[in-house]
Amino acid sequence: MNFSRRNFLRSGAACSFGAATGFANDLMRFNAFAADTSGYRALVCVFLFGGMDGHDTVIPYDTASYNQYADIRSSLFNRYDDNEGGSTRERDQLLPLTLANAGAFGGRQFALPPELGPLHELINRGDGAIVSNVGPLVVPLNRTEYQNRTAPRPPRLFSHNDQQSVWMSSRPEGAQFGWGGRLADMIAASLGNSDATFTTVSTSGSTVFLQGEIVGQYQVGSNGPQEIRGLGESSLFGSSQLPGIYEASLRAEGQSLTNLLQRDFSGVMNRSIDANRTLRESFGGAAPFATAFPQSRLGAQLQVVARIIALRASLGVSRQVFFVGDGGYDTHSNQHQSMPRLHTGIAEAMRAFYEATVEMGIDQDVASFTASDFGRTLTVNRDGTDHGWGAHHLVIGGGVNGARIIGDFPEPVIDHEYDTGNGRLIPTTAVDQFAATLGGWFGLNNSELNDALPGLSNFSQTNIGLFS
Repeated sequence: MNFSRRNFLRSGAACSFGAATGFANDLMRFNAFAADTSGYRALVCVFLFGGMDGHDTVIPYDTASYNQYADIRSSLFNRYDDNEGGSTRERDQLLPLTLANAGAFGGRQFALPPELGPLHELINRGDGAIVSNVGPLVVPLNRTEYQNRTAPRPPRLFSHNDQQSVWMSSRPEGAQFGWGGRLADMIAASLGNSDATFTTVSTSGSTVFLQGEIVGQYQVGSNGPQEIRGLGESSLFGSSQLPGIYEASLRAEGQSLTNLLQRDFSGVMNRSIDANRTLRESFGGAAPFATAFPQSRLGAQLQVVARIIALRASLGVSRQVFFVGDGGYDTHSNQHQSMPRLHTGIAEAMRAFYEATVEMGIDQDVASFTASDFGRTLTVNRDGTDHGWGAHHLVIGGGVNGARIIGDFPEPVIDHEYDTGNGRLIPTTAVDQFAATLGGWFGLNNSELNDALPGLSNFSQTNIGLFS
């Protein structure tokens, strides 16, 4: 069996915490932190790979703005209208938002497409909000500064892999640490979780978003914890004794390991085996949810997240960061056919997850939010859109300062102050500001937030008002 260290770390098994140097030594690199870890809180990043079109997600609704928007997107609108029995972008079919801060937009109104109905209901009643035009920034930036290159910009704009990484870590592809992991580092440094193994959990493979300096990521599949192939499988070897021998070999029992790589691999392997068994046994004894999750990849991932959250007490955690992922959002063509399906998937899965938190009595303590490579252009290429930059994102949870659009919402016109061209928005809210607001709700103080988010000091506003 070819089971190299690299293949192991990329597998769905656990990669928990503190690699070769040991967790206690890693903590010495941090200042003394005292994050508030009372009660329980979880952040759930729903990453939409490909670049979700924010312009097609939060739609201008007042007559004047809608007409401007419809004129720019007329060819795509015509395609929507040609959908037989499918979605449309006709104004009378949209779902208007009733905003608590409607006065901030000077009479402008906004709506969601019909497929986002389950989340529209949550937002209108105050259990969700929209963060408008958010994206990676180095410093605040406008069109003139962008064109004249008089202020720094994020590296490798409009590249899928790089911008996924920049959104998650402020660095292009190859980055080591993500801001989800760095927030978790602060929790670990404060000894907020009695067992750090399940502090950061991914249901979508290895991700830089969850990787901290001292906290790694525990990976599960969409059906829950994954066992290393061969452990406990007598049928694989044709013997009831060989699985035990195989496990002892993986754990390097009775071996004196002098090579650092061998010790590192053995340590990860031991933690993986133990963590998988702990979680699998806990799953086996947990009662099922009354909430029905959709039979989709995103629905399955969020159901696993909910099941892990339900075990928070037995797993010894008071703070957790989760990452789930879904693809298909690179809508260069046939957007009128793909976006309704994608929106339906987001709405059904995130609504079911929210209802599961209500069922557990912790809807005030869990915040799920969307993120993506980038937004897309306001202009269209007949039946699709091209790579953009800033985008509008959804935040769902009972603790959210809901029924609001947070941040500046550019008008649906071309060549304004925050347009690089073709309606490609320069973000007016930085990911650092968004992350700091989530991190503050998570329990981190200002010193910890600045340590976790080195770029935060470039922005005067570090709390965008997403939580009450």
